[in-house]
Amino acid sequence: MPGRIRRDPRIQFLVFVLFLTLALVSKWLEPYLSQDSTSPSSTINEGEQEVLRVVDGDTLLLKKDRVRVRLQGIDTPETVKEDTAVQAWGPEATEYTKRFVAEAGGKLTFTIDGELEDRYGRKLRFVWNNDRLLNEELVAAGLARAKLGYDYSQSMKDRLRRAQDRARGAKLGIWGTIR
Repeated sequence: MPGRIRRDPRIQFLVFVLFLTLALVSKWLEPYLSQDSTSPSSTINEGEQEVLRVVDGDTLLLKKDRVRVRLQGIDTPETVKEDTAVQAWGPEATEYTKRFVAEAGGKLTFTIDGELEDRYGRKLRFVWNNDRLLNEELVAAGLARAKLGYDYSQSMKDRLRRAQDRARGAKLGIWGTIR
């Protein structure tokens, strides 16, 4: 009996139509289900974007879709982390970032280099005002540590490493005396 069902042309036709329908639906849904770097959600904040507010030294909230952006390759002392006291140099890092955003009129250029998001779903970006790189300036001012173990280009790692070496040598901010 099972052999008769497989050979039944009506069943074969129904199975064919079912597979064809699934293939067409999956092709139609592909842009919505894809998480690669060309999907709209992963590039939503590349290019020029308006900043709604500075969350802390290394995190911005964008006006468009209220997307959180974390500065790629750096870590500033904490000011707003839940269950964590405000850390030394955290308020200064936040103020530096606020000034940087204000000097750009609230509009900055965001570039992708390496990982798209951190484990908290924040977009990872390098942030520019013309030729000034906020990520680098925070490190050079001694208000952030370069995080070189993550996935982004060697040229950016070298740039951040040099900025950190200069700040450490000059004993700026976090590299200076403990307050």
